Amino acid sequence: METMERKELFEWAKEIYGAEPDYPWNDWNCVLRHKNNKKWFALVVEINARKLGLAEDKTVDVLNIKCDPMMIGSLRMKEGFFPDYHMNKENWISILLDGTVSADEIKPLLELSYQLTR
Repeated sequence: METMERKELFEWAKEIYGAEPDYPWNDWNCVLRHKNNKKWFALVVEINARKLGLAEDKTVDVLNIKCDPMMIGSLRMKEGFFPDYHMNKENWISILLDGTVSADEIKPLLELSYQLTR
């Protein structure tokens, strides 16, 4: 199972979408944008795991993506998926980027987010 953490996510996004991380807040948090309209299709943030309801008091990377609202409920039942931390919880979902969720699961969801934000 191929894992996907921040580095792998950025490499894949550059290869597939030509998107490189944009750091608008001058910190470790960044967005991936469409080249043509500059809309975000992904947000990567560094947050305390407790903000996701996890027991550990540690910093984790989270990928926020736009998703079909019909899919969000079932995704949130799986390990590594959470209500969106930063955006609209009805249309966006947070995914832990620590290897819990495989690259094979993340890639089609990132593609869906890319399509939904065109």
